Amino acid sequence: MNKGELVDAIHEKTGVQKNTVALVLNEIHQTIIDALKKGEIVKISGFGTFLSKKRKSKKGRNPKTGVTVDIPERDVPKFRASKEFKESL
Repeated sequence: MNKGELVDAIHEKTGVQKNTVALVLNEIHQTIIDALKKGEIVKISGFGTFLSKKRKSKKGRNPKTGVTVDIPERDVPKFRASKEFKESL
């Protein structure tokens, strides 16, 4: 399911206009991103937890040329599904 299909599904279940659903979905997305940039954790009860973790720097290799490169440390987003979410599948 892509974003457009998600908007359609929510529209059909709730009757809320598609443009309103899309706006709310975009704001949820941006709010989660903004919170993770600040180092905050976003917990949605019954769904899961979004958090930001540091990935250590490491050595990488260009598979085409074989040249070794340094990959710097960086933050990466992580998602942990809640127990209820896991059990529902």
